[in-house]
Amino acid sequence: MSTRALKTAASGLYAQQLNIEIISNNIANVNTTAFKKNKAEFQDLMYQDEIVNPVSTNLPGVDEKNIKIQVGNGVKPGSGEKIFTQGTITATNSQLDVAIDGDGFFQLKKADGSYVYSRDGSFKMNSEGKLITSGGQYLDPEITVSDDTKSLTISRDGVITAELADGSSEVLGNMELVKFINPAGLKALGDNLYSETEGSGEPILGTPGSDGFGEVHQGYLETSNVDIVEEMIAMITAQRAYEINSKTVKTVEEMMQMANNLKQS
Repeated sequence: MSTRALKTAASGLYAQQLNIEIISNNIANVNTTAFKKNKAEFQDLMYQDEIVNPVSTNLPGVDEKNIKIQVGNGVKPGSGEKIFTQGTITATNSQLDVAIDGDGFFQLKKADGSYVYSRDGSFKMNSEGKLITSGGQYLDPEITVSDDTKSLTISRDGVITAELADGSSEVLGNMELVKFINPAGLKALGDNLYSETEGSGEPILGTPGSDGFGEVHQGYLETSNVDIVEEMIAMITAQRAYEINSKTVKTVEEMMQMANNLKQS
């Protein structure tokens, strides 16, 4: 029984250690563009029926040998869920910065032709005039800016218009967004990128500002949705839980020592 108590406490220590690691990652990314915080989820382990022998039940017809109680075996990590709540929209005054206000992701094409998704709209322009991310992924559908372009204008529904040197304007294309039935099922790849999984469902293309898609705002970026105060409270709670589990280990050790002393006496 003492061994089970030690294993139960050890599972609690591991769970809280994992919880602290997730919280620390949230805090570390408090200034990361469009970062979405993680939340640790845990599940209780299987239970065992233990036969107990009370001194007296005083209940007629009750077989004291068959009175059972359920004893748990600890906790295990369930999943780490991404929380896709909206971050604050902050002005940058850069014409290539685009923030999504509402649901949706930018669809990006990698060099190998595969697609990834992001809410980080800090775009750059490469030597060919194409809009890319800091990591080199192309915005899809691709947008190419000509050499005689003086400035770009991106409307809230994603229409990209170039103001040319001769004073005329030209529509370069439309910025589309994608959304998922279950965005929490997306796989985080790092570099502010996500990939599709069976849990997320297939990407649904759409126009910004319509059919439940968010609007795009030129000259703005979405900040992290991490709330520092909330994370600090969660860290203190996890720390206290870790201390209590470590106290359980110490208590069980003392009880085992007392039992050994009784046997020797």
